Amino acid sequence: MAATGPSLFVASTLVTSMAGNSGRNRCLSSFRAMAVSADQKSSPATVSTRSTENGRWLEEKNRKGRKEEEELTSNIYSNPQEITDEKGKTLREYFQECKDLMIQSKAGPPRWFTPLECGSHAPDSPLLLFLPGIDGMGLGLFKHHHKLGKIFEIWCLHIPVSDKTSFTDLVKLVERTVRSEYKRSPDRPIYIVGESLGACIALDVAARNPDVDLVLILANPATSFSRSQLQSLIPVLQVMPDQLSLYLPYMLNLVSGDPLRMAFENAAKGLMPHQIVGELTQDLVAMSSYLSVLADMLPRETLLWKLQMLKSASSSANSHLHAVKNQALLLCSGKDQLFPSEEEAQRLYHMLPKCEKRVFEESGHFLFLEDGFDLVTAIKGASFYRHGKYLDYVSDYIPPTPYEFKKIYESNGWVLAVTSPVMLSTLEDGKVVRGLAGIPSEGPVLYVGYHMLLGFELAPLVLQFLMERNILLRGIAHPMMFTRAKEGRMLDLGSFDTYRLMGAVPVSGSNFYKLLSSKSHALLYPGGVREALHRKGEEYKLFWPEQSEFVRMASRFGAKIVPFGVVGEDDVGELVFDYNDQMQIPSLRTFIKELTEEVVHLRIDASGEVSNQDVYLPGVVPKLPGRFYYYFGKPIETKERKEELRNRERAHEVYLHVKTEVEKCIAYLKEKREEDPYRNLMTRLVYQAMHGFKAPVPTFEL
Repeated sequence: MAATGPSLFVASTLVTSMAGNSGRNRCLSSFRAMAVSADQKSSPATVSTRSTENGRWLEEKNRKGRKEEEELTSNIYSNPQEITDEKGKTLREYFQECKDLMIQSKAGPPRWFTPLECGSHAPDSPLLLFLPGIDGMGLGLFKHHHKLGKIFEIWCLHIPVSDKTSFTDLVKLVERTVRSEYKRSPDRPIYIVGESLGACIALDVAARNPDVDLVLILANPATSFSRSQLQSLIPVLQVMPDQLSLYLPYMLNLVSGDPLRMAFENAAKGLMPHQIVGELTQDLVAMSSYLSVLADMLPRETLLWKLQMLKSASSSANSHLHAVKNQALLLCSGKDQLFPSEEEAQRLYHMLPKCEKRVFEESGHFLFLEDGFDLVTAIKGASFYRHGKYLDYVSDYIPPTPYEFKKIYESNGWVLAVTSPVMLSTLEDGKVVRGLAGIPSEGPVLYVGYHMLLGFELAPLVLQFLMERNILLRGIAHPMMFTRAKEGRMLDLGSFDTYRLMGAVPVSGSNFYKLLSSKSHALLYPGGVREALHRKGEEYKLFWPEQSEFVRMASRFGAKIVPFGVVGEDDVGELVFDYNDQMQIPSLRTFIKELTEEVVHLRIDASGEVSNQDVYLPGVVPKLPGRFYYYFGKPIETKERKEELRNRERAHEVYLHVKTEVEKCIAYLKEKREEDPYRNLMTRLVYQAMHGFKAPVPTFEL
């Protein structure tokens, strides 16, 4: 988990103002959960504070480290159903914060502020600049401040309601901040999170500063303003009398999505019927009161100014897109009522060379205010979080929070329910026991086993390890889960976000080295794609390279090697249309070749069947689900054999021994499952109906 520490600014924060008061740190106000000031650069006092705070941060880190150790002992992942939901702030609280902020900063130039609820972050955490949308409040990340504050240093841009700073000057303001922070920490990336108008500012700043390491996160960019219905409001506002300005909020309907739907979903989430009524009433009252707040935030004159600014911002950003070479993550809403965001995201995705996109089909324009959206999870799932110039899949990785794990468990819980996995492990004395008691607690540990068709075994395996032993398996995965050709036929990378969130890394010698050196529990499938996409009649057959690939690296760090076998794929589906069948059809043969050409080629120097890395989609007919069985053999020690296993021949002997052990595990399970009276789904359902659906289902005698 990312380290955290005391905030660098306790009662006030570094800010940038158009006035450019760079020599002093003047606190304008401090209210509720927020502090605002108006500087451009750190004063000597601020720099001193940053250096002395490191000692306090280390003390806090040690304290939290002890707390994390206690949590590990109790295993907070053991019962996902009991993990409480993360309590996000409500729309009512959001509009109250907006009112307070407007009262405290009625006039003055745009400025930066850091919400105090952001908490503490590590000294090497990257800087995140939030650029607001048309409202200009800077509170768009209101629901995400607490989680973001653990892994970022956060500055939010506030544009007072009466301010008439032009788009060009806003770009220059952000650019000065970016240049100043880049000069102070040239090896630290700077994240810019921009919403609608803020996204246009971010794109222009990136185009003007190609030498700065900027990571752009753009939510529903206003680059599509020319195709938005908002454009038609400009002539209406120009002739509208001031007396009618009170009705502007009704006209704009600026709340994201359908307000009534949002209120009901917020109220109904995890509540009993009688509680829903109370919560729903409160949210509806809040939504009626927000109209007056919006009227204050966007009076007619201000709204007209903002819409005209959007027009120029969109034009400017579009004219500079060719110069944006930065890493960018597009977050678009499927039900955006202000912009054609989904269509625009597709256009930008093809224009920006280092761009990924994620679509949220049920969300409205103000994505960051919706309960179902988590910005930190989106950043982690897309592998966009890093401390340095390049992403390190090991050192930059942040494990899932308990709530993130709960959501993953809920989305995959049906797999565990229908397959009722049986897991066996081997103790040091060779005794086979049910459960994972025989799994080593201390890393590094390397788990080497058989890959089921399409990796069916992965979800129960990874989830059960975390629930039962609090061990996070770091899967060594195919690069197709991390890179994709923009015009390709492969699945969108968003399909693999859960794998990355749970710690998967692309296969490479350097990543393998880093995992073992950091004492991780690494999961390796030597059979790779060839094994996971096997043909008819090849279930439970290993397709391993002839030469040893992992033994010498494991011995270098004294890692324990745990061989394991898995069976059950033939009890959940039958492979009826395989690679050989599809290669007989010209159109499918062409499709397979094109698909294979898109992905990174592995084992190009290997011989035999394992060198066939063709990618295809097997045709599987589902069966009434049987059961999955996992058997982890006795750990193989390498710590005392480091010198011996430097010899290639000795290492190859161990490699063949591991392969034999995996085959024995598979054979054992295939034989023993015939004795399981609960191998069939129907018999398990009958048992659970009698003993409770949370009761563990028995299996064969050991």
